[in-house]
Amino acid sequence: MRSSEHGAPRRSTDVLVVGGGVIGLVTAWRAALRGLDVAVVDPEPGGGAARVAAGMLAAVTELHYGEETLLGLNLASAARYPAFVAELEEASGLDVGYRACGTLAVALDADDRAHLRELHALQTRCGLSSEWLTGRECRRLEPMLAPGVRGGLRVDGDHQVDPRRLAAALLTACERAGVVFHRALAERLAVAGDRARGVVLRDGTELAAERTVLAAGSLSGRLAGVPPSALPPVRPVKGQVLRLRIPAAYAPFLSRTVRAVVRGSHVYLVPRENGELVVGATSEELGWDTTVTAGGVYELLRDAHELVPGLTELPLTETLAGLRPGSPDNAPLLGPSALPGLLLATGHYRNGVLLTPVTGDVMAEVLTTGVLPDEARPFSPRRFPTALPVRQEQPA
Repeated sequence: MRSSEHGAPRRSTDVLVVGGGVIGLVTAWRAALRGLDVAVVDPEPGGGAARVAAGMLAAVTELHYGEETLLGLNLASAARYPAFVAELEEASGLDVGYRACGTLAVALDADDRAHLRELHALQTRCGLSSEWLTGRECRRLEPMLAPGVRGGLRVDGDHQVDPRRLAAALLTACERAGVVFHRALAERLAVAGDRARGVVLRDGTELAAERTVLAAGSLSGRLAGVPPSALPPVRPVKGQVLRLRIPAAYAPFLSRTVRAVVRGSHVYLVPRENGELVVGATSEELGWDTTVTAGGVYELLRDAHELVPGLTELPLTETLAGLRPGSPDNAPLLGPSALPGLLLATGHYRNGVLLTPVTGDVMAEVLTTGVLPDEARPFSPRRFPTALPVRQEQPA
């Protein structure tokens, strides 16, 4: 038993997770299942970037040049999703809206068609499964598509989940596993003897921990007290998203996720089984701004209308903007930082929901054994030149 700054005795937990989004929650849940004493610090656990995310599990259709290493982690996590969902739904008693519905990426003009052909070639070189379709075949698959669709890629292995329901299920599973929640804001990291020892809350309360996991999304780089060598290089990337409702008279509207590049901008439409249609997303480097703008809404509706003209007849139910945690190479930071006792689980950028299962497994493994699994070694925080060599964590 130790004493706090105010003299009151305080108990040190095994693991303190800073951040209660899906990444922080899955880390806490998996660590608790390994027998660790876990607490989470977040003013509103279950929120975060996932509240705005569409929930596409699109390892294949979201492949980008130069991200082949990340592809391996994305595919590993996608493969774990069915078993992960089954376990989580049993543990929480909640449905997470997982759908193995597939994805259709389409092109609307010759330039977009050439871009999609290049993507198909990259997917083929990477050994991924995708099928090229003519425009007519695309419209046969999804009759609501615009007549001008020039071709597309059918990817049956790219699925979807409802991120809001995923977060709610993880929150419940954590509570049932004995995770303690401190619904407050972490003001700064507590460091003693060149080691992270927990956090100090805004009201001065100190929460002690043997190991602290920084999983606060785009806010991860703003926690005071973290030495520069261990501070994660994450930045906020704004995304605006729309939600529409598909009346029963219009169903079935779309049977799968549909995405395209329209005039150089990415747009996607994700139909939920509950009649919701998610349209997104902008990608804006505007710092911490989360304003929903008329321009952002207009551009999303304009591009989505070109893709599926009937969309403009649907009721618009929500407009929202959130911040993705971007890293310098668009890949996550997983594992021990340069500061002993401080681990990172952040920087997932556009793949946070997709990488939820593998992140939980990786973080639970390193927290219990001190060893970062091989699949996560390319994503160690030490890959960035500003980070100092990582010292080995001691097993629990």
